[in-house]
Amino acid sequence: MLSDLLAQKKHRNFKQHEIGVFVGGAYYLGDLNPGRHFFLTRPAAGIFYRFTPNYRYAFRFGYTFGNVTGDDSQSEDSDQRKRNLNFKSQINDFHVKVEFNFLEYRISNDKYKTTFFIFAGINVFNFKPLGNLGGGNWESLRELRTEGETKKYRVWQMGIPFGVGIKLNVSKKIGIGLEWAPRKTFTDYIDDVSGKYPNPNVNPANGAKGVLFSNRTLDGGDVINSQRGNPRTKDWYVFFGLTLNIKLTLSPEPCYATGFN
Repeated sequence: MLSDLLAQKKHRNFKQHEIGVFVGGAYYLGDLNPGRHFFLTRPAAGIFYRFTPNYRYAFRFGYTFGNVTGDDSQSEDSDQRKRNLNFKSQINDFHVKVEFNFLEYRISNDKYKTTFFIFAGINVFNFKPLGNLGGGNWESLRELRTEGETKKYRVWQMGIPFGVGIKLNVSKKIGIGLEWAPRKTFTDYIDDVSGKYPNPNVNPANGAKGVLFSNRTLDGGDVINSQRGNPRTKDWYVFFGLTLNIKLTLSPEPCYATGFN
């Protein structure tokens, strides 16, 4: 009985270390794209380290970067097309996640070859929205204070990453995966759009260029103090794609004679 319990404990509580890469896409949800998933997807990539102390759980630490963009001119909504704003930004994302495997899983063991999994965690990220008036130059929108902000918004923020995926081990050392990983953020300025058009007599945009980027409406009407974005909702961004991870051998391989490797 004691030997069975010890073997079962060994089965459940092995240690596995992995390094990996992520390759896929990124997209954004916010004032310039309220709900179209995978719309205007741009490339994304990253690296990560995963520590697995149990067949069911894993801890993952990583860095992912990608580009997100939004463009009113490509919206299906006529009011958005009239507003005529656009932006792009690179996202640099540093994250810690906890993964839960629905099935027991371990690289190098054909008995536990694949599983669906879910994950959640915390991240720190930065962004820098750029705008374009139709030429070749992209300008930093934060510096222009396009909504007459009295203080620049913070470009380093915290968020909550979560998502779903599938893992598959393909050899004694290599595993692959597919995942979809949204980021809930606490900022409304990834796209530089949040509140109202500024009043030039009270809270003007920064300079002539700021005025041009602030009000790009197609009809050129009076928009002072009217709504430019929706401050009640925050921006999101999403990474999705493939992972390739390699099992590291940091200590002698366990004895396979027990059958509980």
